Amino acid sequence: MTQAAKFQLKLWGTRGGLSVSGPEFARFGGNTICIEMRCGEHVIMFDLGSGALPAGAALVAEGCTDLTVYFTHTHYDHICGLPFFKPLYRRECSLRLLSGHLGTEMTTKQMLSEYMRKPFFPIGPDCCTAGIDARDFSVGDILTPHPGVTIRTGMLNHPGNAVGYRVEYGGRSIAIITDTEHETGILDPAVLNLIKDVDLFLYDTTFLDEEMVTYKGFGHSTWQQAVRLAQAANAKQVGFIHHAFTRTDTALAEIEREAKLQFPGAFCGYDLQVIDI
Repeated sequence: MTQAAKFQLKLWGTRGGLSVSGPEFARFGGNTICIEMRCGEHVIMFDLGSGALPAGAALVAEGCTDLTVYFTHTHYDHICGLPFFKPLYRRECSLRLLSGHLGTEMTTKQMLSEYMRKPFFPIGPDCCTAGIDARDFSVGDILTPHPGVTIRTGMLNHPGNAVGYRVEYGGRSIAIITDTEHETGILDPAVLNLIKDVDLFLYDTTFLDEEMVTYKGFGHSTWQQAVRLAQAANAKQVGFIHHAFTRTDTALAEIEREAKLQFPGAFCGYDLQVIDI
């Protein structure tokens, strides 16, 4: 694959809620959501959970100096790695940080300042020497961060809102759908719109169908719903992410085995996984 044709994901973090460690989480990993996308020479990040620590170090080591970061939302597990993201502290780096879920409550720039401040953090954004351009968009906007790259956006069902993304590049497509809660027996039209005929979508599979009664209102979905959506939308692949922090490697391997029986293109995402489209 040539550099110009590259359309690739690297999953730096696939957990939700809280990062975990230990031998029972070694295979699928324990970092919270952080996703790197390559569209040709361009680097786009989605969320900066705890996986942003190794991601940032790798990008700096590579010499990457131009980054665009989109937030699905800004709950702690999706931004806890933000203050430790190494490109922020490199004068030669230019970063664009964008969110669309906050509405009129707060801007992306305000979020950054409120998160990185005392008594919650010892330094503020003024210590970041990179060129930072914090921007906002409205859900439903079609974004064009780079020539040939189109990003469609949609609102997800999550407390405080969250944004789903569909990225189209070189005639291929990848969607990122986390965090979202489904209603039993209903396929969310907003999600279906983002994943229709998609080559790959990543989906929030925190719970199991049988757990949804207990966790109603928490804002998350299931691997069974991911499979139903994939089948209805004619998606080629679906990757499960936002694994519950209690879900061990053994449990996730069993989920993957069951899911593949229903939809061969299903898999459980794991930390450091690279996926070419």
